[in-house]
Amino acid sequence: MTQESSSEQELEDSDVDFVEVDPTGRYGRYKEILGKGACKKVYRAFDELEGIEVAWNQVKVADLLRNSVDLERLYSEVHLLKTLKHKNIIKFYNSWVDTKNENINFITEIFTSGTLRQYRKKHKHVDIRALKKWSRQILEGLLYLHSHDPPVIHRDLKCDNIFVNGNQGEVKIGDLGLAAILQQARAAHSVIGTPEFMAPELYEEEYNELVDIYAFGMCLLELVTFEYPYVECSNAAQIYKKVTSGIKPASLAKVQDQSVKAFIQKCIASVADRLSARELLIDPFLRSDEESESVESGSGSIDQTNFLRIGGDCSSDHTRDFIVQGQRKDVNTIFLKLRIADSTGSLSPLPTRDSFFDIFFILYNLLTNIFEKLISLILFRSFSQYPFPF
Repeated sequence: MTQESSSEQELEDSDVDFVEVDPTGRYGRYKEILGKGACKKVYRAFDELEGIEVAWNQVKVADLLRNSVDLERLYSEVHLLKTLKHKNIIKFYNSWVDTKNENINFITEIFTSGTLRQYRKKHKHVDIRALKKWSRQILEGLLYLHSHDPPVIHRDLKCDNIFVNGNQGEVKIGDLGLAAILQQARAAHSVIGTPEFMAPELYEEEYNELVDIYAFGMCLLELVTFEYPYVECSNAAQIYKKVTSGIKPASLAKVQDQSVKAFIQKCIASVADRLSARELLIDPFLRSDEESESVESGSGSIDQTNFLRIGGDCSSDHTRDFIVQGQRKDVNTIFLKLRIADSTGSLSPLPTRDSFFDIFFILYNLLTNIFEKLISLILFRSFSQYPFPF
């Protein structure tokens, strides 16, 4: 064997050797870096117990490790992430603190297609239907997180923290462990995060899970325009000034599809008007493709659709159309959907502010009708069994 081939063999052998092993001896880290950020590096690793490749995430948090109270709170929060189980949340296997090297390590499942940002840059021509499928998956993951009590808030959602399984079109939210770490660091020092994706209320440190919806809207804006939000700003201070003043990113004006633009605006609206993940999942923008696919595949058997007009004493200006769609899911389940027109005549699966009175009258008339029929039936049966003596 020549000296050159011998050195190549040694190099190959060094690539397959573990450079670090977790405290349990189950996970081994290779030196190959899959990705890195400002405070985190992701390495390829191997789970010897399951025989699968995993991602070894390593975060440097020297200052945080010197505060025992913050460290204990952080470790409890990161440990809790192992209990999260959802198809659109990256699996979180294990975590531990390395006090000697002053870092925190956590093991997650590995995605070889990279982040959604990398994937989108690689594939320039993506149909709007694919963007909708990605959006639905992200929102389903957020809905799962936000449905916990108390809600699990990501706090640092962006395309760099969303990962893709390219051969299946599968999208998963990741870096929840890093979000927990950043939150602790933020509490100990100053605001830490990605300014381009941070909702205005995050700067005030009084916020709820809707900050993730704002960040999701910015993610969708980046996917559509290929631009980081607020790319026109040269530093974080300029971004902060625009965000807190309610000025939207310049790239929003570049979105030509009005339905896409309107949907993004719902996501990045002020917190009082911002929709939840549950509400966005039934928005017409996302539901339209699902409904058409269901009809085309023959899986959705909509039996009947009725078009009714609300009458009564209402003036013509306040008369609205509504649609009730019924779908039999199985033997014991019937799904009904009520869509009421807004003042412009557009039908929406969610009630607009000016249609709440119409909903009240619909429900009132419906319940009254049912009540009257039940009373008539009860009286009829009573009289039939005990007739009056005349």
